[in-house]
Amino acid sequence: MTFLKVENLKVYYPVRGGFFRRVIDHVKAVDDITFELKEGETYGLVGESGCGKTTTGRTIIGLNRPIAGKIFFNDIELTKLKRRDFYQYRKDIQMIFQDPYSSLNPRKRVLDIIAEPIRNFEKLSPNEEKTKVMDVLEKVGLSPESIYKYPHEFSGGQRQRIGIARALTLNPKLIIADEPVSALDVSVQAQVLNFMKDIQKEFNLTYLFISHDLGIIRHMCDRIGIMYRGRLVEEGTKDEIFEYPQHIYTKRLLSSIPQMNPEERIQHMAFRRKVNEEFKNNYDKYFDAEGKIFDLKPISETHSVALP
Repeated sequence: MTFLKVENLKVYYPVRGGFFRRVIDHVKAVDDITFELKEGETYGLVGESGCGKTTTGRTIIGLNRPIAGKIFFNDIELTKLKRRDFYQYRKDIQMIFQDPYSSLNPRKRVLDIIAEPIRNFEKLSPNEEKTKVMDVLEKVGLSPESIYKYPHEFSGGQRQRIGIARALTLNPKLIIADEPVSALDVSVQAQVLNFMKDIQKEFNLTYLFISHDLGIIRHMCDRIGIMYRGRLVEEGTKDEIFEYPQHIYTKRLLSSIPQMNPEERIQHMAFRRKVNEEFKNNYDKYFDAEGKIFDLKPISETHSVALP
């Protein structure tokens, strides 16, 4: 049984112009991508800003509508469902948003923020609701007394934990984590990431982890998809992507990682120069005459690359 499968997904935004504001072109935010998630794994979606990774996550959860393609969740095609029918699947797919400062309503107490999904999907008494919120807060490492505080009374890491707690209240099966630690300090990032790994084991969660930070992706993910210009250029296991990259864009991403070990910096600089030369001399090998990315082709059972 397929847990989550995205098939030939396309999300285009119209560009209007002229006196009558006719559609003259489209921005291809997501342009025909396909990938699968297995239950209990962490799949990383990586790419530069504007490559379409966040749009992909928002489309899976139903915040954006695709113009083409299919999304299957537990063998149910979500893209065919009407808004009313899709409602029952929202509790199984939750999202952790990028900015812990703007994703929480500053006028609401923590109790009301975390209880909002419960009020939408379950009918609990005020005491039962309060007990459940306090239990979830304890699981994310915050004191139960925090329920009466407001978001501005917490640090960035604590706010992100509140966002995670809100996503956990309905016991979801899939969590889409959109740059969940990019706005946090490095030390706080480590705490939140390790905490997310712990709750994944405890609740048997599946993560779609969206990030541009390859260090975090290497720490968190089992399999990785590299996105560029709305398309996947390479997909494989963590070891295949980091040890045997095949597409020039993947190599350029890896070459941009700062080398912390002074003894390996010369070797890393040589690798960076080699990648730049390959990009200049072999551009046609990776992109067609219009600069478009080729379709993914398998080079092993788990490794696929966009090559002609």
